[in-house]
Amino acid sequence: MKVIPAAIRFAAIAVCFGDALFVADVRSGSLGKTFTISRADYEDRVRAVWTAQIVAVLLDWPFEHQTASMVWVDRYPRPWTTAPVDDDWYYEMTALGGFERYGIGMTVEQLGEQWKEHSCGSWGSSEQARLLLERGIKPPHTGHPRHNRLWFTIGPQFSSDLYGALAPGLPNLAGRLARELGHINGYAEGTDGAVFMAGMISLAFVEKDSKAIVRNAARLVHPDSPYRQCLDMIVGLADQGRSFEEIANAVEDRWHLEYPATNNAVANGGLVALCVWFGEGDFLKTVNLAARAADFTDADCNAANAAAVVGAMHGMKCLPPHLVAPLGDRIAGERMGPVKFRQPVEVKISDLAKRTAAIGTTFLLANGAKLADEVLNIPAQEPMTQPAELFRLADLTQFWNPEWTLERAGFGGAGGGMAGIRGITYLEGEVLATYPRDEVRGVVLRRTVKLGENPFLSFQAGADAGRAWELNVYANNKLMEKRVIEGGTQDRKWEEIQVDLSSVAGQTVHLRLYQRVLVPKRVAGNAYWKALRVW
Repeated sequence: MKVIPAAIRFAAIAVCFGDALFVADVRSGSLGKTFTISRADYEDRVRAVWTAQIVAVLLDWPFEHQTASMVWVDRYPRPWTTAPVDDDWYYEMTALGGFERYGIGMTVEQLGEQWKEHSCGSWGSSEQARLLLERGIKPPHTGHPRHNRLWFTIGPQFSSDLYGALAPGLPNLAGRLARELGHINGYAEGTDGAVFMAGMISLAFVEKDSKAIVRNAARLVHPDSPYRQCLDMIVGLADQGRSFEEIANAVEDRWHLEYPATNNAVANGGLVALCVWFGEGDFLKTVNLAARAADFTDADCNAANAAAVVGAMHGMKCLPPHLVAPLGDRIAGERMGPVKFRQPVEVKISDLAKRTAAIGTTFLLANGAKLADEVLNIPAQEPMTQPAELFRLADLTQFWNPEWTLERAGFGGAGGGMAGIRGITYLEGEVLATYPRDEVRGVVLRRTVKLGENPFLSFQAGADAGRAWELNVYANNKLMEKRVIEGGTQDRKWEEIQVDLSSVAGQTVHLRLYQRVLVPKRVAGNAYWKALRVW
């Protein structure tokens, strides 16, 4: 086996390629006014976007939520005669059908109808969206933190390559589509990832410097976003001359600790940016960087996103023939994970490319492009920063009980990515679930209130089966209640809590409710809160 080099150098790549002419200021990376691309070259590159995703996933599947690769990967771990149905491309196939059905003005609610018809939503935030759709909740609410507990994960991110392919050289259009339609299964950091990936694909049609692609696509995301802050950290460290390994470790140390789910958008999106930056437009180098980037990441999805950028840059000729041929130009399957399709999937990858290029041409002509003699003349866009879309876990109390503030809650990730993560903070109807960002300090709910003559505090507190946490209730500095809340043997168990506040009657008091998880001889888990009232 070939061992991956310990360090990878990067260099600028020429800006003139194939049938596309790109006018650029290499020093600043700014986009020029127009570029031209033949329809044949456009279709070839779109086909490479689809194919690159598939090849990259099949190469890097063994490293998904597992330890990283230590050797060069250039062969499939098992034989294939057709491409399977996987979420990295199935949701994009469904969206493509939606554009054909509803036109280029398809709304996220119409995309939701496509999802229901085609049984989308097998894992992660996408599974949450499917379950919400089945309950009658419509997009964009299916992606909002009010309902979707995994809104910050990579569902929108790995589903956004299509939007870039539909908008070559138009990163603002690609980013708008990614944001609006990404709300079907994500929000804020989740859809920031979709915007960034769609922007990179769009820019890759006109830019051959992989570093410039990352820089310019990052500009689409607002600087206040944690996602953008991760990207800025990567670019800053790379500009300082840090190695791939040094930056990957820095990303994981800073952002994977903040978002422990192995399928979180921010850290994984940062690794994708890093793979594109150091991959230099080389397919196998880029895919191998994703496989080796870090332990316990969503390596296959990361590889797919990064590889799609390479496909958009260079077209089918950049893909190793020995990896393309076994796919047989075909995607087929009857189910995806736990979900069985209403009708088996059977489609040619080349047909997907033709259909995508056709819809993309419609988008381009509607946005100022001209078509003459089978050549598209496209007015390239300078990336513009989108308005900030931000959400803090503390904001969940706005929908739960706005009289209380939530502090020090953690993202966790139970129910997404690698199983076994102990907790996650989310809202489930009228129930607030919490788990601390810092297990030493715990989670705290606060409220300052003027008490009456016979006051008491009441609520229900729950724990999952086999899990426990310690409840502490304070009125000012006085400990009013302390008990361990334990789950049942099979199900979540609830306890009725009533705290007599008569000792501080008539006073203005600061109430604090703590979830502590370092409980001796207990397995830590979520705290569940509902019906919280001060009488």
